Amino acid sequence: MSSYLRQFLRRKTPQSEPLRGDQSPNSAGGYAWEVDGWARLRRFLILGSEGGSFYAQEWRLTRENARGVEHCIHEDGPRAVAEIVAVSEAGRAAKNDAAVFALAMAAGLGDDETRRAALDALPRVARTGTHLFQFVGFVESFRGWGRGLRRGVARWYADRDVDELALQAVKYRQREGVTHRDVLRLAHPGASVSSGNPELAVGAEHERLFEWIVRGTAGEGQPRIVEGFVQAQNAPDPRATASLVREYRLPREAVKPEHLGDAGVWEALLEDMPMTATIRNLATLTRVGVVAPGSAGTAAVLERMADSDRLRKARVHPMTILFALRTYASGQSVRGSAAWDPVPAVIDALDAAFYEAFGNVEPTGKRCLLALDVSGSMTMDDVAGNPGLTPRDASAAMALVTAATEPAHEVVGFYTGVRASWESRTSARARGWPSGLSPLAISPGQRLDDAVRAVSDLPFGGTDCALPMLYATEREREVDTFVIYTDSETWAGEVHPAAALRDYRRASGIDARLIVVGMVSNGFSIADPEDAGMLDVVGFDTSTPEVIAGFASGSI
Repeated sequence: MSSYLRQFLRRKTPQSEPLRGDQSPNSAGGYAWEVDGWARLRRFLILGSEGGSFYAQEWRLTRENARGVEHCIHEDGPRAVAEIVAVSEAGRAAKNDAAVFALAMAAGLGDDETRRAALDALPRVARTGTHLFQFVGFVESFRGWGRGLRRGVARWYADRDVDELALQAVKYRQREGVTHRDVLRLAHPGASVSSGNPELAVGAEHERLFEWIVRGTAGEGQPRIVEGFVQAQNAPDPRATASLVREYRLPREAVKPEHLGDAGVWEALLEDMPMTATIRNLATLTRVGVVAPGSAGTAAVLERMADSDRLRKARVHPMTILFALRTYASGQSVRGSAAWDPVPAVIDALDAAFYEAFGNVEPTGKRCLLALDVSGSMTMDDVAGNPGLTPRDASAAMALVTAATEPAHEVVGFYTGVRASWESRTSARARGWPSGLSPLAISPGQRLDDAVRAVSDLPFGGTDCALPMLYATEREREVDTFVIYTDSETWAGEVHPAAALRDYRRASGIDARLIVVGMVSNGFSIADPEDAGMLDVVGFDTSTPEVIAGFASGSI
């Protein structure tokens, strides 16, 4: 057969051309399917756009996502608000910033029904003072301070128990250039009766607290935490501060900065420290000596992190744990010069807590190929604004959650170029591997930070998301479910991923499924929306491992 006829018969659509008319060019020059507006909204709420991506800078990605949020608000505003609330309340995102931003857009750009829904949802999404300050900063870009906005923000203060509100006032005194004093002067919750809103009137306890917040006068009848805060700001030495922390159960933010280098103060703070704060302060607790091998502080931390109910109630996101694990294990701050000697038992506890934060996922017994896109575009920028944690690192951690659940799995990494073990292309082909794909020697038996580090050290090249299916076809692997962790910026292959999956189905006789785990908040997916055996999900959504298991088993 002539080479011309052979090439014609083997003609496939390269990824640099559209497979079908409904595909669009992605940011890398290849073609993929655009996810619908609601899928784009969920990606933004969970992954955000902080840090951008390899192909799209942060400002561009934020602008594109903002347009997507606005589209959903105009299409069905109440549904958009419900989606925002669901993601935020369930703790599905590592950061709440995107949800607050989207809610501010709904409160500013929606119709009357949508604005009311958004402002009614404000206490559910803006659960802390920081969130409220972010909302105020965002919403002013979309609207002025009319009656509806004043009423919605006033309700945030008026509906809270006075002791809870006092904690917010002490702990979050200023964020984003905004203070409670600024917001109270705009919302006037205590003036609701005279302004015709008696449902927002507040009692004497709230009035006294507002007086302290706005004018700084802490007279009689203030909540205990305010009394403790005032005394702590005048404490003469760390010993007095530690005593006040225990007596009034003060948070770290109530302590004078010059006393935060004292071990006794941190011992007192640790006694009532919330779960998320404990994880974020592990380095400091170790540096001052509270957490050390065999110490009482270490025992308290280990007991706390082994409490799965406490983890879930605190909405501790796996990303928070992963970032803490990687930073703590390194013994070096990513933002400064601080250093510490990591305690191995604490590293192991963080490792276990990461898997626990996803909840219980039942094994399906399906044969899974977990394929990590380790191309150059996955090595740039940060996931959800966590410094030094790239989409490639995060994908390795996500894959290990499924690997820990499913016994019949294989983990591979892929990119266009030489094999990940640095062998030549010729050697790779001789062994039967497509160029750029290599089985990865990582498993849940390793500590998570070691597995992520192993993936981080791989070389990188272009993106060809068809390689996992080509590999399974060439090696005659029996795979029920392909799970590909990628930014979907595929461009380099001679065949589209969806076509490669269909070729694998024909060659193997297995009705294999494909799950695409999107690791970047862009608008693309390699999953064919017309194929019921392909699914697009969001990376680092706390529900993703359960969704993967359900789709693999056919239950969803």
